[in-house]
This record gives sequence, C-alpha cells and structure tokens, in this order.
Amino acid sequence: MTDSFNKRTFTLAHFTRTLRDIFSHMDDLRGATRGGRIDHAFAEKIMLAVTQVNGCRWCSYGHSKAALAAGVSPAELQALLQQGDLSGFPEREAVALTFAQHYAESADQPDPAAVQRLVAYYGPLAARDILAYIRMITFGNLYGNTFDALLSRLRGVPARDRRLLDELVIVLLPVAILALPLLAVVGLAAALRR
Repeated sequence: MTDSFNKRTFTLAHFTRTLRDIFSHMDDLRGATRGGRIDHAFAEKIMLAVTQVNGCRWCSYGHSKAALAAGVSPAELQALLQQGDLSGFPEREAVALTFAQHYAESADQPDPAAVQRLVAYYGPLAARDILAYIRMITFGNLYGNTFDALLSRLRGVPARDRRLLDELVIVLLPVAILALPLLAVVGLAAALRR
C-alpha cells in the first residue's frame, strides 16, 4: 500500500494558471464543439488518451460512457484506457492521440515542435480544436484528481507535497462560483415575496 496519494493534481498556482488559460481559450472550445472538424467519437478518444495518462477515475467513467455512445468500440476503449496503446488506431487519429498523451505526460507543457507537427498534420483550425479538447479534459482530470486527493487526505493518505488549504480552495471554489447565481435568484425571489 502506498503512503501518499500519487496522481497528478492541481496546486493553487497551477489551478489559477489553468483557469486563466481555459477562459482565454473559451472561444476555441465553442468553435471545436460547433465546427465539425473533429467528430464526437474522435473528440472522446482524444480526451480518453489524456485521461489514461492522468488517471482520473471520474473522467474515465464519464468519458468511457460518452465514447461508447458516440460509437467508439469496446476494443478501442480498452486500448486507450487500459493499455495506452495507439498502434491499432489509424494514422489520422493516432497523430492526435499521441500528441494528447504527450501533452498530459509533459504536465501541460508540450514540446513546441510537437505542437507544430500537430498543426502541420491537421491544419491550424483542427489543431486548435484538438488542443481545446485536450485543455478541457486536462482541467477535468486534474480537478477530479484533486478532489480524490482531498478524499484520500481525509482517509489519512495525503498527496505528497500538497496542502490541505490548496485542495479545499480548488475543490470548493468552482462549487461556490456555480452556487452564487443560484443564491442570488433565491435571494431575489425571497425579496420579491416580501
């Protein structure tokens, strides 16, 4: 048994930097989902390639279901998640899937030459879409892993070199932000009833 939680998680500084990056590329994500350059099944494969490296159980479960619903075969799903083996994928997918694994393995700091190869292979718009899916799932993976790190800490197995305060802020801040509009509506409704 391990003496610390050992999956990749957010630090507060990395969480803040990633949030800024996500918000600055929000139009890219909208464009990716509406552009039709990357079909739904391929997008799910890309996200599963990242998830396999980061090991987020929440994303693995949710995106496995979504991938199967989008037409990804059980054999492809197994190759992506359990083995990380891309040898059975056609080149038109394997290039992006390999890049997705590299992005995750490099802790969101891909080699600029790898980014250039992605752009050269797919073109700038499809490459931007692929990066949008990778950014989104990376955020989800690290958020899920940070949540699991907090749960692990509560069971007495903390993540090495991580602080409880960071884990609490990272896990609770998005919940608080999402709850604010709901609280405002409830408060407004109560004020109007008076």
